[in-house]
Amino acid sequence: MRQQQRLNAILDALGAEGHLSIDAIVRRFAVSAATARRDLDVLARQRLVTRTHGGAVAAGSAYELPLQYKIARHARAKVAIAERAAQLVAPGEVVGLTGGTTTTQVARALGAAPRMSADRGHGVTVVTNALNIAYELAIRPHVKLVVTGGVARPQTFELVGPMAGATMAGLALDWAVIGVDGLDARYGATTPDEGEAAVNRDLVTTARRVVVVADGSKLGRSTFARICSLEEISTVVTDAEPEADLADALAAAEVEVIVARPARPDGRPSSPGG
Repeated sequence: MRQQQRLNAILDALGAEGHLSIDAIVRRFAVSAATARRDLDVLARQRLVTRTHGGAVAAGSAYELPLQYKIARHARAKVAIAERAAQLVAPGEVVGLTGGTTTTQVARALGAAPRMSADRGHGVTVVTNALNIAYELAIRPHVKLVVTGGVARPQTFELVGPMAGATMAGLALDWAVIGVDGLDARYGATTPDEGEAAVNRDLVTTARRVVVVADGSKLGRSTFARICSLEEISTVVTDAEPEADLADALAAAEVEVIVARPARPDGRPSSPGG
């Protein structure tokens, strides 16, 4: 296991258990005590954990991990979801993208799609409040890029606040592609931060169609701030079939569910069973 993957797994364990000892890391990840200490020191310098004698406890920020620590999670699934979501967009359309790891992959898929080539007189317009997405798409000649105003959140590189909403007010979007931290039957689409939720809601209300991109770990759970109800969502693109209660709620809300199967490590498509 690479260090970045191990750091993510340590943070997951700390989020679930609250405390992790050096001995537990050694046993769980088959590493030396010295390696376990170095890993905790790296996380402590990032203020993601608080070091204790013989281990670490979860810091408050560990419950909402910075974007760079989320990138390796469910990576193949996110690529498959993003590529399928990008296929929904036709040349010449306007797409709103929120921040997040899966929406970043959607931006990459749109940026690399030959069918969007400006040589054909089409291209695509992308509106985003995510600085990392803007950075990647700024060099794409076939992408007309619109970046909202706002105050940057370092955890997710997203611009939030009234200036972001003011940008949305003057636009019309064909699609809003929303990354979420939770999607469940009662609360709909949710995210941990109320500022991000407000900007996401602005995208939702501005767009003709709303696509939620979410890997299977986000289904059936909710986080602090609501983005929108299931009834406001047009399509969910995921990598796993929703559990029965969520599936029933999505069907009742007339939400299309697309299951994108990630490729296996050898490059072959995964079967429905795995």
